Amino acid sequence: MTVTYARDGDVAIIGIDNPPVNAASVGLRSGLGQAIDRFADDASARVAILECAGRTWIAGADISEFGKPAQPPYLPDLVSAIETVPKPIIAALHGTALGGGLEIALGAHYRIASGDAQFGLPEVTLGVMPGAGGTQRLPRLVGLEPALEMITGGGRIDAARALELGLVDRIATDDLNAASRQYARFLIDSGAGPRSCMQLPPPPMNDEVVEGLRARMAQKHRGQIAHLRAIDAVIDGLKLPSDQGLAQEREKFLELMNSPQRSALIHAFFAERAVARLPELAGVAARDLAAMGVVGGGTMGTGIAAAGLLAGLAVILVERDETAAGKAANAVAHILQGAAKRGKITTTDCETLMSGMFRCTSDYNALSTADLVVEAVFEKPEVKQQVFAALDQVAKPGAVLATNTSYLDVNRIAQMTGRPSDVIGLHFFSPAHIMRLIEVIGADKTRPEALATGFGLARRMGKIAVRAGNCDGFIGNRILTHYRAAADAMVLDGASPYQIDRALTKFGFAMGPYAVSDLAGLDIGFLTRQRKAPDRHPRDRVPVFADRLYEMGRLGRKAGRGYYIYDDADPNGREDPELDGFLSQLRRQSGLQQRVFGEEEIVSRYMAAMVNEAARVVADGTASRPLDVDVVMLNGYGFPRWRGGPMHWADESGLAQIVASIRNYARQDDHFWQVAPLLETLADSGGSFAGLNKGDKP
Repeated sequence: MTVTYARDGDVAIIGIDNPPVNAASVGLRSGLGQAIDRFADDASARVAILECAGRTWIAGADISEFGKPAQPPYLPDLVSAIETVPKPIIAALHGTALGGGLEIALGAHYRIASGDAQFGLPEVTLGVMPGAGGTQRLPRLVGLEPALEMITGGGRIDAARALELGLVDRIATDDLNAASRQYARFLIDSGAGPRSCMQLPPPPMNDEVVEGLRARMAQKHRGQIAHLRAIDAVIDGLKLPSDQGLAQEREKFLELMNSPQRSALIHAFFAERAVARLPELAGVAARDLAAMGVVGGGTMGTGIAAAGLLAGLAVILVERDETAAGKAANAVAHILQGAAKRGKITTTDCETLMSGMFRCTSDYNALSTADLVVEAVFEKPEVKQQVFAALDQVAKPGAVLATNTSYLDVNRIAQMTGRPSDVIGLHFFSPAHIMRLIEVIGADKTRPEALATGFGLARRMGKIAVRAGNCDGFIGNRILTHYRAAADAMVLDGASPYQIDRALTKFGFAMGPYAVSDLAGLDIGFLTRQRKAPDRHPRDRVPVFADRLYEMGRLGRKAGRGYYIYDDADPNGREDPELDGFLSQLRRQSGLQQRVFGEEEIVSRYMAAMVNEAARVVADGTASRPLDVDVVMLNGYGFPRWRGGPMHWADESGLAQIVASIRNYARQDDHFWQVAPLLETLADSGGSFAGLNKGDKP
């Protein structure tokens, strides 16, 4: 049974066992409601303890019920039923008490936790907010500001912080079940009665705190509504009688449940769990991973090395000489020290990793013990091929050899070794110790177990791995090339880079494409265009303005000037008043007609180019499914999570409308604007990218 009822003398023990994480499914809610009623009617039971079997307390909602109509008993009613029992109920908390699980605990009258327990209300990350009293009970219990931080932040706090705030009453120093029974006996002996969070007075209002948080949420989660609705629910509800406060919370919760943003965020949630489930790797075991090598001590290489150390791997980093190796070692230490400052590891951990798990050298022979080696040198084929020829001589048999390339052909690199079956691509995103995404690329001769090892490394590092086919740019950068070309064409025809950046950040992107160029460095784009120039079609539109800026030494942030100006007064950049004149003159010299672009057209062209090329990427197998594209763009390219990714956005926007837009743009440029066959087929048949995720035939 999911929920059991027993008595230990005059203490009722209500046990919950719904593996793997005791999710608050309809069966659990029903069983818990019946057990609570039984306790209320049990004259011999004076206190009840709610305890969970397994590794965790109720860790939240049952994800298998996401997107389905809610079934009774409803969670708000269950929490209220717990709270109104006229005898004390103790929640014995361990593992994670999240979302609805924490709201159930807030309905209990007393809370005791194990020392490693964690607590949180992560609903905003799924486009909703607490809907079973969390916005009303939590601030009454812990205060306004801490409650708002938990509700809008979506993160977790540990048991020590929970005790400090008053969220829990005690921390068990030993066995939680034994401690909860001692606590029950203490309550009985002291004559303690039930305590209801909803009977506590509302905390004092602090307009400065509320408005400051509202401004931060609006800036950080541009366009997403859940965080602001949650703030409204807390503040509006605390000004009302308790029953009305709970009612308005439920009203706002249901509004969010029916919003497109919630649908998009749920899609993103499931897509990130589906990307690693590939038929080709079913039952394939990854190779053992204990030690990792990294070649190249630049920004990417040191970030990858730090990510390996933080994942518990021994790491050997090789640089060209001992001076460069020393600089790389310092860079890795700096990253680990930053992790210690953020509380990810302790200072002792940092020192242990650097002294006992890390080695930086100029000697390639040190890589002979590595189970996997990641090459992270300059993005030139000849440089990478030299590295792989050297690795072929020193790496042990069975070691996986990975290239961290953004664009280059993994087959060509693999051919420089006598073991092409062990070669894969691992496209990390910078900064590698922070960014969650890795594109995993197999070459023609790559063995499945080598590919599985790439996925295993990603899991070990806590990253999201997406299988990508071997082509120029793989999934993300190949699509990027096309939507960036659409943006550059608009600049050639009269749009301002600042206007484009503003339109796209308003749409929800973390940064506009020209701010991104400045961050990466304009030399990166220039070198990419130079590399691809021999294959350029005569009708391709070249962003000559970007090449001119590069030639002028305006390389972006690192040079203090690119599209934007960066200095002490504006370290994040300000618009350059000279750029408009520079662009106008360049257009005249090139014989280009200048016209005005509206915000809606900017977004439409940018997104149509993105979706169109993404459809080609899916059709030719570079991405296994549309959801793979969504995960890449969400986690590597700043696509607004609350829009679900470009494939989900396209379905929601209407594929027929996107096709019509592309055909309209083709009247001016029928070379660039050609409808992808898959997109056209889906639009004509009434199909969807979501259907392809489920295995439908186009």
